[in-house]
Amino acid sequence: MATGNAANDNELEQELNLLKQQYERLREDKVRTEQNLDNIGRQLAELEEQAIQQYGTADSEKLSQLLEEKRTENSRLVTEYRAHITSIVDGLQKLENSGGQ
Repeated sequence: MATGNAANDNELEQELNLLKQQYERLREDKVRTEQNLDNIGRQLAELEEQAIQQYGTADSEKLSQLLEEKRTENSRLVTEYRAHITSIVDGLQKLENSGGQ
């Protein structure tokens, strides 16, 4: 009967050791996760401050609206530039054609 108790004690001791190891891993994971969360929080605060400095806001909806406005403006500028280049090319072709006659 004593042998059965000793075997049971050994199993419990092994399980306890495994549980302690698992606890330590979880505790280390928790510390790392908390550190990562702190780092991410600082990065977010820095990015929000940068957005405020550059664009006057850190609000995602306002930033999306600003982005859409910039895209519209860029599209308009490209269209105007394309028209300008086309007019220069047309003008040069007319000069070349009229100069040869």
